[in-house]
Amino acid sequence: VQLQASGGGLVQTGGSLRLSCAASTTISSTMGWYRQARGKQRELVATMGSGGTTNYADSVKGRFSISRDNAKNTVYLQMNNLKPEDTAVYYCYAYKLGSRWGRGTQVTVSS
Repeated sequence: VQLQASGGGLVQTGGSLRLSCAASTTISSTMGWYRQARGKQRELVATMGSGGTTNYADSVKGRFSISRDNAKNTVYLQMNNLKPEDTAVYYCYAYKLGSRWGRGTQVTVSS
C-alpha cells in the first residue's frame, strides 16, 4: 500500500489549506491524518472509518474537516482558520493489514 499526500504549504494565520492523500489500493478501514511538530511526538489530527465515523483531536475541532472518496481511495483534510501551532509535518494514515503511512507533507502557518 502506498499513500501519496499533497497540498501542504505556507499560509498565514487564519488561512486555509486542503490536504489530499491517495492510496494505491482500496482501503476498507480507517484513513486519516496525523502530524508531528518539531521536537514533539506524532499526534492524531483526524480519522475517518469507511462508514464515515470521524474522530478529531480537540485542538482542531471546529476548524478542520476530514472527508474521503472511497471510489478514489482518497482522504482529504480541509484546514480552516489555521494557527501557528498547526505548523507540522502532516502524515497520511491508513489501516490495511497493519498501519500504513505516507511520507508527510509540511504545513507552515506564519504569524
